[in-house]
Amino acid sequence: MANFSKSNVPQFSVDVYQNEYLPDGGREVNAIVTVTSTGGGTVGSSAGASYAPGQGPSAGVAIMVDCSGSMDYPPTKMRNARDATAAAIDTLRDGTHFAVVGGTHVAKEVYPGGGRLAVADRTTREQAKQALRRLSAGGGTAIGTWLRLADRLLSSADVAIRHGILLTDGRNEHESPEDLKAALDSCAGRFTCDARGVGTDWEVKEVTGIASALLGTADIVADPTGLAADFTQMMETAMGKEVADVALRLWTPVGTTIKFVKQVAPTVEQLTDRRTEAGPRAGDYPTGSWGDESRDYHVCVEVPSAGLGQEMLAARVSLVVPQPDGSVQNLGAQGLIRAVWTDDMAASTSINPQVAHYTGQAELAQAIQQGLNLRKAGDMDGATAKLGRAVQLASASGNADTAKLLAKVVDVVDAVTGTVRLKAKVAEADEMTLETRSTKTVRVKK
Repeated sequence: MANFSKSNVPQFSVDVYQNEYLPDGGREVNAIVTVTSTGGGTVGSSAGASYAPGQGPSAGVAIMVDCSGSMDYPPTKMRNARDATAAAIDTLRDGTHFAVVGGTHVAKEVYPGGGRLAVADRTTREQAKQALRRLSAGGGTAIGTWLRLADRLLSSADVAIRHGILLTDGRNEHESPEDLKAALDSCAGRFTCDARGVGTDWEVKEVTGIASALLGTADIVADPTGLAADFTQMMETAMGKEVADVALRLWTPVGTTIKFVKQVAPTVEQLTDRRTEAGPRAGDYPTGSWGDESRDYHVCVEVPSAGLGQEMLAARVSLVVPQPDGSVQNLGAQGLIRAVWTDDMAASTSINPQVAHYTGQAELAQAIQQGLNLRKAGDMDGATAKLGRAVQLASASGNADTAKLLAKVVDVVDAVTGTVRLKAKVAEADEMTLETRSTKTVRVKK
């Protein structure tokens, strides 16, 4: 749990975008909630650039490196992983607690050892890089054991931010899916974790599932030579985090229920089932760690039916952080979601542009995932229809990055109508990249 003074907490703001007007008998209210934090450390700044030594928030980082036998094929893969981990260590801010874990069918402490974290300075960085040289490939893959060791190490230090970086090149073949899920359930809320798959022999749903459960990012590094740049960027972002365990708190009046809550930018992430009760008619939805950044959430509320001309508060949005004593700190930002019943058809049937945009982005992610699943199952007609719809949605919303990835899997005849043909041959890396990045969204044009 976070324990911090106001001096190192960024300023949070909440903006609500919605059409509050409902027709007679209308019960569903949709809103996009934009949460922005400013005035903390700058996400993406290099180590030591945001703060004088020791002035940033206390942080612990565990880097989990796949050392299974497949990391030796080709041999350059293990070398690239060592180089990437060294680059990440160089990016650590002075005073950051850190450890390196080697992962096979068991998890081993590579550095510093003794069930503890080291504190980053010139000496410990050099010692850690020396230890990396002894890493070699051999053994199986049981990612749950890596996560449990990272959790034990990160919990050994009294730090405000706890973060993991996990690299794997293969499938989690040496433990059951139930064991991995149990490990993720155990680690959820204790640290955040970014996950990366290197090469093309790993399982997309495993890597994205790890990142989703632990509120981190997931991506593919198809070419191992790109690992160092990716690890550096991940660590720079981690070093920019200011406050952990931020929760979106939703209060609703009697008779009102939350139908769903999902993050819709920068990625689509379902949060509905992660609610924890927070007193009468209030629930908290976890959002993880924050630096200087902005994210969008889609909140759907079902309200009791009311007569024309009536108004009500459908939900109140605030941001809270748990404290060590069991209390919560309110971050001071608040937004209101309203409902107003009207017989003005133009008002009640108008869809808010932000709501419409992100509804389309969520459909885009789903269409890609369904299309790729149908393609793998051999249903080429179904795959063509779903991926065509994805091309249409990407084009309409200006999601150029996703459109480029789709164009490597289908030949686009007409993007506006979603007319496509499946490519006869698709590089495995291109298909995995599209699947891994399918939930990435573009912000609505304000």
